Amino acid sequence: MARIVMKFGGTSVAGIERLRIVAERVKREVDAGHQIAVVVSAMAGETNRLVDLCREAAPLHDLREYDAVVASGEQVTSGLLALCLQNIGVTARSFQGWQVPIHTDGLHGQARIERIDPDLMVQRMEEGHVCVCAGFQGIADTGRITTLGRGGSDLSAVALAAALKADRCDIFTDVTGVFTTDPRIEPKARKLDQITYEEMLEMASLGAKVLQTRSVAAAMTHGVRLQVLSSFEDQPGTMVVDEEEIVEKQVVSGIAPSRDEAKITLVKVADKPGVAAAVFGPLAEAAINVDMIVQNVSEDGKSTDMTFTLPRGDLDRAVAVLEKSRADIEYERLIADADVAKISVIGVGMRTHTGVASTMFAALAERGINVQVISTSEIKVSVLIAEEYTELAVRALHAAYGLEAAAGK
Repeated sequence: MARIVMKFGGTSVAGIERLRIVAERVKREVDAGHQIAVVVSAMAGETNRLVDLCREAAPLHDLREYDAVVASGEQVTSGLLALCLQNIGVTARSFQGWQVPIHTDGLHGQARIERIDPDLMVQRMEEGHVCVCAGFQGIADTGRITTLGRGGSDLSAVALAAALKADRCDIFTDVTGVFTTDPRIEPKARKLDQITYEEMLEMASLGAKVLQTRSVAAAMTHGVRLQVLSSFEDQPGTMVVDEEEIVEKQVVSGIAPSRDEAKITLVKVADKPGVAAAVFGPLAEAAINVDMIVQNVSEDGKSTDMTFTLPRGDLDRAVAVLEKSRADIEYERLIADADVAKISVIGVGMRTHTGVASTMFAALAERGINVQVISTSEIKVSVLIAEEYTELAVRALHAAYGLEAAAGK
């Protein structure tokens, strides 16, 4: 007998017929003798609808009331799934975040989980009940409902799995697992049987939509074994595990493209102590995250060029912040470019193998793709290129690293 947390996303619960399919899947695990907790998202599109209602009611809305409204989507889904399970003979009961309870801080709209008291759920599971928990939500010390931010149901599932000491946390989505790259770009992309937490964390942070970044980080911290699999196809998915569990590590496991990028270049910035703080301090105060940073060597000791990337949605705001701070930074000209994309090569095997970066640059050069900015970590190499070459770059790199064959092992 195993204790399993099963999480179903919005497309998996988008209507009563889908909920009935989910219920049958849960019943199979119950019939196999396992203890089951289920975490559900709101039905597909429902959270967006509720967010729009909040904005329509009050453009500058109170985040405490915002959380009260948007958390209702998961409340509906959890209750309906409990009814569907009961209808096929499974003893089930819904739990809202405050009923578990999942305790969070008071940062409404983007709360962080502080602790979970799982005793009641454990008792119910040991009595043979399926506990259907509303994802995405918790309760602050003030007694107010909080939400965990978009994609927070993944985090709810992982945190609950850790608290319940579950053997596994299954994340059911509309894809069959984690692929070497986006199959919509490269049809030869293959599903990975296993991937390490670190690789999955890099992929999630670099644009892969399979898992939410905070959920992967939590799984890695607490050692929660994750499986990503499809709600619609009955086949094994991809296991996200500790690096030591993977016997034969691939040098490169995947290629992650991100189009949500923009680039800013400050031309002839004064080359003096404190200039970087003058540039990035105001951006940080405006809650704008900066990623890749390149500063040219100053030949005359007076000025230099500085280039960095940021989320595309923050570009206009960043330009306004930097123009306001122009006198303090002392730059000559600002160049903003939203037509860029970031392509990342990811793999834990990079720690012990050389030549990964040179293979990347050679493959891009052969296809006439210019590299604008480069950044690296222990298991990742990222480059910034013109957005129009995104798909060409992904296919070229996928072939250069032989991922079709490697992923099929």
